[in-house]
Amino acid sequence: MTPRDLRHLVSEAPRVMVVDGSKLVRKLIGDVLSRELPNAQLVACDGLASARAALAEGPVDLVTTALVLPDGTGLEVARAVRAAGQQAYVPVIVVSGNAQEHLESRSFSEDITDYFDKALGHSALAAFIRGYVQPQPIPGARVLYVEDSRVVALATKRMLEHSGMQVTHAISVEDALELLATHREEDGSPAFDLVLTDVYLKGEMEGGDLLVHIRETLGYGKRRLPVLVMTGDANAKNQSELLRAGANDLVMKPIEERPLVTKALFQLRVSKLPEQRNLDA
Repeated sequence: MTPRDLRHLVSEAPRVMVVDGSKLVRKLIGDVLSRELPNAQLVACDGLASARAALAEGPVDLVTTALVLPDGTGLEVARAVRAAGQQAYVPVIVVSGNAQEHLESRSFSEDITDYFDKALGHSALAAFIRGYVQPQPIPGARVLYVEDSRVVALATKRMLEHSGMQVTHAISVEDALELLATHREEDGSPAFDLVLTDVYLKGEMEGGDLLVHIRETLGYGKRRLPVLVMTGDANAKNQSELLRAGANDLVMKPIEERPLVTKALFQLRVSKLPEQRNLDA
């Protein structure tokens, strides 16, 4: 099956804006972008004012921003990008040391496309950016997919398989738990590389129960077995509870192929990376 073109950037020479008050962090992120996008024009900004000035000079194709800036916030940068009135959708990525905390509190606005936690380190940042600009399939990645609607499951399964993933479908949490129990490597590691589950499922158990079992009963951490949770629930409190229970990330419904595959590939790559130094270290 030929992988689909899921690049977020289609320009051969994109204009990429990096906004951070730290000159060192701007250089580190710029170096990663230069490796992943050798033809990119890097626009380094030290704060909100310089970011607005850069946007006034011309459109950008991708933005990374710190959450806290000397003269404003990354959320204000995101709003400025959206207010620039471009026709094309521009990914805005927050790179922050406390991104997970803000994600769990659901304090990011809809203007933010995604977030990256600095604590994951340089290699993970490169994998993350690569997922946006030039996503590469991971042939043979094993995904346990839990969904009780066969129609939805068929469509979503095809999205994942287009990127080379091997998908095992379970229609209930009970079936998923049985698969996790009976499919293990000799060292006790899970025989799956990623779990993708809906929240509300038929049966006595739901997606939240699966999360608790994976994290607490089986003892699989976020890197050993990443879990993506699909939800159409816009309630911030309910979303926060899923993240605090151990979800690596959420995929909002209705499911779109590009964000689903981008998030899945990123979690798969990070789970295989060695522990890295914090970007600020």
